[in-house]
Amino acid sequence: MQLQKFDIPGPGGQTLSALLDLPADGKPIAYALFAHCFTCSKDLKAIYHISHTLTRERIGVLRFDFTGLGESGGNFADTSLLSNVEDLVAAAEFLSSRFESPRLLIGHSFGGAAVLQAAAAIPSAKAVVTIAAPADPRHVSQSLGPATESIASRGEAEVNIAGRTFTLRKKFLDDLRQIEPEAVIQNLNRALLVMHSPLDDVVGIENAARIFQAARHPKSFVSLDQADHLLSNLADARYVGAVIAAWAKRYIATPSAEERAAPTGDTRITARTGRNGLLT
Repeated sequence: MQLQKFDIPGPGGQTLSALLDLPADGKPIAYALFAHCFTCSKDLKAIYHISHTLTRERIGVLRFDFTGLGESGGNFADTSLLSNVEDLVAAAEFLSSRFESPRLLIGHSFGGAAVLQAAAAIPSAKAVVTIAAPADPRHVSQSLGPATESIASRGEAEVNIAGRTFTLRKKFLDDLRQIEPEAVIQNLNRALLVMHSPLDDVVGIENAARIFQAARHPKSFVSLDQADHLLSNLADARYVGAVIAAWAKRYIATPSAEERAAPTGDTRITARTGRNGLLT
């Protein structure tokens, strides 16, 4: 496997830190764009293992940090779901300019909501995968508790998420009110794979049902059995990567130049020996 690091120009002038995972020969059959979960980063172990599993199946993966997270520039307090969508579009444009346009979008948790929103602005994408994603991104505001009221009344507030403190501003909540998630899913016009664990205690399994019911065919659902929300078990992350690769190839793979050039007629060869046969 090859690993390349890039700094991508962000939509607001900030720099987005990205890693591109490629097959060993550097020639993928297609490229995927990966959106990480809320307040996570591209270096989450699950994303690392999913990406590496995909590269073994010859799918290149660009994973990057959203604005204000990980190694990316900008202020997280100024971000929202819609700014995440802008970051995804910027990353897709970078792939298009340097390599090839992404045909597969993958999003984990809140990143799943982001790729559903971004798909319409990335016409090259033929397939979308959500992993433990909320059906309604406004779900995240419920996890903020009393901070939601503070943000609405004071304009911003500090929130504790997974043991870390972040500042969220009113724009974050305002942008969530603008979207119509069900309409977005109904009009996705892409092949959709919904992956979710029935034991997810962060984003309940009912979210997967709502996404699946709202979507039009072709659509698929895969239960992640005993997995937790962050896919912290190595076997679960690798399983997710393997399933995505097998499912996505139907929609994103194109015949290679060699396959297109192969003769279409009868390619059988007939060999005959003499009357005495062969001697060694």
